[in-house]
Amino acid sequence: MSRIGKNPVPVPKGVEVLVHKDMIEVKGPKGELRTPTHAKISYEVKNDAVHLQRVDDTRIAREQYGLRRTLLANTVHGVTEGFQKVLEVIGVGYKVAVDGSKITLNVGFSHPVEYLLPQGMTAKVEGNKLTIQGVSKEQVGEVAAQIRRFRPPEPFKGKGIKYADETIRRKAGKTGKK
Repeated sequence: MSRIGKNPVPVPKGVEVLVHKDMIEVKGPKGELRTPTHAKISYEVKNDAVHLQRVDDTRIAREQYGLRRTLLANTVHGVTEGFQKVLEVIGVGYKVAVDGSKITLNVGFSHPVEYLLPQGMTAKVEGNKLTIQGVSKEQVGEVAAQIRRFRPPEPFKGKGIKYADETIRRKAGKTGKK
């Protein structure tokens, strides 16, 4: 039995969970999210928590049990506290600026790179750190990955856009003639 799936998902005060046939709607102070349900999993809201149960003991039901509980927990966490990713822009002359929902990156190209944030997402800059915030964990991670793809960190000098908690494996480079 899944150790993750059997734990109920706590529902904090101010959060409303509505279970429909094919999705679960979660409304909270930061916004509203929906997560899909699965036919092999039954959902029950009681005592300020959502309890999940497998309908049968098939392989698909066992696979989905922990996954659906984690997806539901992420939506509840997103509408109450939200998610964030921190990116660092490292390099001489590399800059990042935020103007509303537009991020402008100067990362060594002949032109500045502009990225438009999706609706409901925010970004802020402190020095060389760019913080992406939103209610959906999936969307925050995808936006951070797309921004990182403009200039991924290179292994020789470490220049580029990297996650704040990421470590870059460095290479020695060439040795000169003697």
